[in-house]
Amino acid sequence: MTPLPSTAHVSTRPGRHDDLAVHHWPNPQATWIAVLVHGYGEHLGRYEEVARRLGDDGALVVGPDHVGHGRSGGERVSIADFEPVVDDLHDVVADARADHPGLPVVLIGHSMGGMIAARYAQRYGDGLSALILSGPVLGSWAALALADLPEIPEIPIDVATLSRDPAVGEAYSNDPLVWHGTFRRETLLALRSELELITEAGDLGDLPTLWMHGSEDELVPIDATRAGIEAIRGTDLTERIYPGARHEIFNETNRADVLATTTAFALEHV
Repeated sequence: MTPLPSTAHVSTRPGRHDDLAVHHWPNPQATWIAVLVHGYGEHLGRYEEVARRLGDDGALVVGPDHVGHGRSGGERVSIADFEPVVDDLHDVVADARADHPGLPVVLIGHSMGGMIAARYAQRYGDGLSALILSGPVLGSWAALALADLPEIPEIPIDVATLSRDPAVGEAYSNDPLVWHGTFRRETLLALRSELELITEAGDLGDLPTLWMHGSEDELVPIDATRAGIEAIRGTDLTERIYPGARHEIFNETNRADVLATTTAFALEHV
C-alpha cells in the first residue's frame, strides 16, 4: 500500500459564519471515507496518528476545524448555535463524496465533536455506514453550569485528565492552536440547547453505532453520557468502556487497542 502523508493537506472552504480549514489525508487506494469531528477548543491537527491508522486500513480521512477553532476563521471558541456547525460538517462530507463517489462514509466524533456527530447522524444518518463516538458530550455536561454564573471564571483544563500519557498533556499545553482561555457564555448556552435538542430529536434507528469511553473520564463523566446515549440509541449500539482510561482515549496509553477497535468496527460496516 502507498504510504500516507505524515501530515494533512489543509484547504479552505466557506463556512456558514467564516472560512473553514479542512484537513485531508489522501489515500489513492481508499475504499471508504472517514470523517473526523474534533472536540471543544482543539483542532484536527491533533489527530495525525488517528488519521494514519485509519488510512492504513483503507480510509481516505477528512474533517474540518470547526468555526472559531484551529486554523478556521471566527472568534475563538465562540459558537452561538451548533446547527450551522452541523451544516458546515455536512458540506465537508458532501465535498468528499463528490470527489470520491461511491465510497461509504463513517463519522468519528470525539467529545464535543461526538455531540456534533450524533446530531449529524440524527439529521443525515441515512448517508452514513457507521457512527463512532469517543467520550461524547451527550445528555448533560456539568461544565454548562458555568453559563449561569454572573462572571465565568477562568478554569484551565487540567491536562492530567486528558490521558495517562504525560506527553499528551504537555503537547496540549504547548499547542498554540488549542484554546487555553475561559469558556464563552454563548458557547455554553449553545451547547446546552444542542444537548436538549439531541435528546428530544429521537433515536438513531438502525445506524451501526460504536460508543467508546474511558472509565476514569473526569472531563466528560461517563454516567451523564450514558443517559444521553440511552436517549438516542437505535437498534445497533456497541459499547466499549476502557478501564482506567481518561478523556482522550485516542491519545491514551492503550490507544493501539482503541484504534484497532475503531477500524475493526468501521471495516465491519463499510
